[in-house]
Amino acid sequence: MAADPDLVLPARRVPAPAAPPRPAGPSRWLGAVVPLLAVALLELSGRLGWVAPNLLPPPSEVLETLWQLARQGLAGHVAASSLRVLAGFAIGGGLAVAIGALVGLSRRAEWLLDPTFQALRAIPSLAWVPLLLLWLGIDEAPKVVLIAIGAFFPVYMGVAAGIRDVDRKLVEVARMGGLSPLSLVRRVLLPAALPSVLTGLRNGLSLAWMFMVAAELIAATQGLGYLLTDGRETARADIVLAAIVLLALLGKFTDTLMQRLERRLLAWRDTFDNRP
Repeated sequence: MAADPDLVLPARRVPAPAAPPRPAGPSRWLGAVVPLLAVALLELSGRLGWVAPNLLPPPSEVLETLWQLARQGLAGHVAASSLRVLAGFAIGGGLAVAIGALVGLSRRAEWLLDPTFQALRAIPSLAWVPLLLLWLGIDEAPKVVLIAIGAFFPVYMGVAAGIRDVDRKLVEVARMGGLSPLSLVRRVLLPAALPSVLTGLRNGLSLAWMFMVAAELIAATQGLGYLLTDGRETARADIVLAAIVLLALLGKFTDTLMQRLERRLLAWRDTFDNRP
């Protein structure tokens, strides 16, 4: 039977292809090769006397120091630093998202605010310490504020740049389709800017850990920054290295969480990173 030329079949929605799964084989563990080689080389250097053990203790001694610290309240130091980073990142990142969105959406806001923020962004972290001590004393407030300052600028840059760099054709098509300003932000601008926003959040979280060390130089009695200071004052390189190892592990752990969130939220993208 001949097909009716006037018959129009409804269009079927074709689902977007799912991102290919990440390889689960040995390539997932390639990132451990360099740290393991470095640990083996440092251990060998210490055992053979190539490096003075009081200046660069072997990793086995650092591990023993970590075990001793764990029996003397190391969990309290880790918790204190983690809570400060969490509070500072939440405050700084939240303000950065709001102000960055305002600057990205409004040209006048960009002219008004962006030059000031770019100038403040160039100030080193330690330059804020004396001022925060004068204003806020030596309690928790200056520490959290300093971490928030460190987290603010990468997130602000990511949000503002992400919104400004949205393809103008997408916005014009959305306006021709009759989208309201709120729907335009929710359905066009936010998804298009999300990769840059998430990159800014990851960078802000990394800087929050860095600023935490500077923050805990402000009369802290707990935290990994305090352990760094204590190890320096007592000439204990093993304590300094133990604190550095913990900072690296905590930073990597939180960055991995952010990376997984990023992959989940951006699974719809067909990018080179999603190659089979």
